[in-house]
This record gives sequence, C-alpha cells and structure tokens, in this order.
Amino acid sequence: MSAQQDLSNEALLLREERDGVVTLTLNRPAQFNALSEEMLQALQEALDRLAQDEAVRCVVIAAAGKAFCAGHDLKQMRAHPRQDYYEALFAKCSRVMQAIVHLPVPVIARVHGMATAAGCQLVASCDLAVAAESATFAVSGINVGLFCSTPAVALSRNVSPKHAFDMLVTGRFISSAEALSFGLVNRVAPDADLDGAVAALTADICAKSPVAIRTGKAMFGRQRSMGLEEAYAYASSVMACNMMAEDAAEGIDAFIEKRKPVWKGR
Repeated sequence: MSAQQDLSNEALLLREERDGVVTLTLNRPAQFNALSEEMLQALQEALDRLAQDEAVRCVVIAAAGKAFCAGHDLKQMRAHPRQDYYEALFAKCSRVMQAIVHLPVPVIARVHGMATAAGCQLVASCDLAVAAESATFAVSGINVGLFCSTPAVALSRNVSPKHAFDMLVTGRFISSAEALSFGLVNRVAPDADLDGAVAALTADICAKSPVAIRTGKAMFGRQRSMGLEEAYAYASSVMACNMMAEDAAEGIDAFIEKRKPVWKGR
C-alpha cells in the first residue's frame, strides 16, 4: 500500500510511503533542488511530523531532476544582503540538519547528479547514503568567496579532517568512488540500479526489530559526543534496557530455535 501527497502548496517536497519507508523528494528540479527558505521550511515540517510517527521504519531523502541538491539558493540569498537574514537562514538550515540527525529512525540519502555545498551537507547529515556511480560531491562555496562553514560541521563528522579540509579549501568535486573511500557514502550503485540499491538497504533495515533500530540510532548519536568511560557506561545501560524489550526476547528465542523472529515492536 502506498500513498503520495504534496507537503506544500507549491509541491516543493513530495512524500511517498510504502511499508514503513517514507521517501521525501526535493522537488525544485529547475533550480537543481536548491535549499530555499521555503524548501527548508517544508523539510523541517515534514521531519517534525515524521518524528512523531511510530509507524515509520526508515526515511529516504531523494530528489527530482538532474541533481540531488545544489546547496543554498544563491539568488535568494543575494536578494537579502543583510547579516541578520543570513544568520537566520543558516540557523534554519542547521535546525533541519539536526532534525535529520535526531530523527528516531535511520535516514538515507539517495544521491544522483551533484550534491554541492549545503547539498553535500545534507548527504553528510543523513545516517546512510547510497550514490549513483555518476554522482559527484563538493563543498564549493570557496569558489565564490564563501567558506562552507555550516557544511563543514557535517562533513568533518563523516570524513577524515584532511579529506574534509581539502574539499573545503579547494572546492573540488569528488566522484562517488572517492566519496565511498572517504566515508561520505555507504554504497555506490550503477545509475540504473540506484533505486534497487536503496530498496535493498531499506528492506534490510525494516527486517530488523523496530525497537532495536530506534534504540540504536539514539544511542549511536549520543555516545559519539562522550568520552570513552562515559560512553561505555551509557551504552551498558542502554543495552540492558534493550534486553528487557519483548523484541529482544523474541529475537534470542528465534535464534536458539532456528526460526525467523516475529517482531512485536515493543
């Protein structure tokens, strides 16, 4: 069963849901899906709703047209040459990126074409990323005199500092193969097989206990900001709580009995 609906009057963002997997599609193909104020607002509203939906198992962020996302809408930015406007815009974008990080379920970027500047930041903010072989990535603000400071936050949390800084100060495009070797994406698929690769990944996630997946995403993100001793103490507590879930008992019993588990979601 699937359903599709517009999330804004101008259809800037499309939503499709199938078997617990929600796909949000950036829908400004003529502007290479640039993150205008309106697009950021549509994304924020969609993510806020998804955060409250316990039926959702996984979210995919995709894009229409020839490109994944060309970053911020530079024409819109130049139309408002005020520092307070820019601060509000970048704060709004940062909230969207953090909403992805804090969403209770895994978020996968489905990347085709180019992902530049804040578009590359969007990829880096997702938990997982699957890219087409022809996809390219850059944080290219430096080419127009603007260091990609906010994209640097997400990028530097995905790839090594030297790789991140190289991309940030040169603005050069990297291939999907380089993005894979850097750790920016998880999988690369032939262009014609991109949807199949994304579907395989979502199916793998949805086959697991929803309790364990939600527990794991929250735990994984939180422990990264902790010191080693604190992280182990926190992880031990989370794992003990996870062991008390019905799904954990069912999963272990199924393993012992050599059968497939039947998840209860609790």
